[in-house]
Amino acid sequence: MYGIPNCDTIKKAKKWLESHNITFEFHDYRKQGLTLELLQTFETALGWQALVNTRGTTFRQLPKEQQENLNKDSALALLLAHPAMIKRPLLVHNQVHHLGFKADQYQEIFA
Repeated sequence: MYGIPNCDTIKKAKKWLESHNITFEFHDYRKQGLTLELLQTFETALGWQALVNTRGTTFRQLPKEQQENLNKDSALALLLAHPAMIKRPLLVHNQVHHLGFKADQYQEIFA
């Protein structure tokens, strides 16, 4: 699981995994960093549009022009500079990438 530890959705996902006795590793973008290679792996699996958290504070603080003129290259550069802009949690299970957390979604993933 990838993300930032103070995110409420991350906390919910971790709690769900722990309550279902599912072991996981957590990669904190702020402490462990984010490489372009890892980001490109995410983009290949999910698409750059899905990765950008447009509802978050970091995105909303961008100049309007940057928000409106996003493309793959500019989005990846922004995500690399501001990993908090990546939708979370980003879960990789059995080499499949999943974004976000909903209990029923996780139930299906780990069924």
